[in-house]
Amino acid sequence: MFSLQLTCSPTQEEELIAELHEAGTTGITEEPGGLRAFFTDEAGTNELLARFAPFGPELRREPDIDWEKATRDAWPTLLVGSRFFLAAAWNTDPTPASRLRLEIHPGMACGTGWHPCTQLCLEALERTVQPGATVLDVGSGSGILSAAARLLGAGRVFACDIDFEALLVARERVLLPMFAGSLDAVQSATADAIVANISSAAAEELAPEFARVRRTDSVLILSGFTEDDLPEGYAPRHSLRRDGWACLIC
Repeated sequence: MFSLQLTCSPTQEEELIAELHEAGTTGITEEPGGLRAFFTDEAGTNELLARFAPFGPELRREPDIDWEKATRDAWPTLLVGSRFFLAAAWNTDPTPASRLRLEIHPGMACGTGWHPCTQLCLEALERTVQPGATVLDVGSGSGILSAAARLLGAGRVFACDIDFEALLVARERVLLPMFAGSLDAVQSATADAIVANISSAAAEELAPEFARVRRTDSVLILSGFTEDDLPEGYAPRHSLRRDGWACLIC
C-alpha cells in the first residue's frame, strides 16, 4: 500500500479526482495544497509517478487502512443555499426538513458540489428557476446542475457537454436528456433558464448562441471563473461571490 501526495490548485481538483479514480485509486483525501491518493498495486508505481508528474507526486508507504471507509468519510453531507442537501450516493443520513436531497457521485465527473462555482450555480438556480420552466445546462459535467433544476420543479431539463466521456458517466446517474456537443445544436428561443459553469473565455465565445437560444424574459446563469476574470459583454442583474469565485445572473 502506498500513497501519492499531489500538488494542485482548487480549479484542478475535480478533474484530478476523476483521473485518479480512472487510474485505480482506492481512496482520496484532501490535504493542504492538494490531494493524497492511495493505491494497492505496487507494480504500477512507476507508471503512476510518470502519469501524474505534472502534479509533483511524492510517494509514501502506508499502513493497512480501510480506504473505502476513508473515502466515504472524506465526503460528508453538505448544505448549499437555502434548499439543497448534498449527499454522496452511499450516504444514508436523513434529509433535513425543507431541504431537497441532491445525490452526488464523487470522482465520476466534474461537479461534486464542493467547488464554490458549483455551489454558486445551485444558489442561483434556487433563486431563479420557476415551476414548469425549460432549463438548459451547458457544460454539464456530472449533471449535478441539471438534477438540481429538476428538483426545483423545472418542467423540462436538458444538457450538453463537449466531453463525451463525462457525458457517458453523467447519463448513468442523471436520467435527463443529455447530448455531446454545444449550443449550436439547440433550437432558437428554447430556454427559460440557462446555466453554464464554464470558463470566462468560453462564456464570451458563446455569447451570441446564448442570446439566440434564450427566450424573452429568460435568465442566464454564468460561473466557472474568478472575480478578476469576469467574462466581457454581459450586464448581470445580480452577482454571487465566494472564495474569490463569481457567478453572474443575467
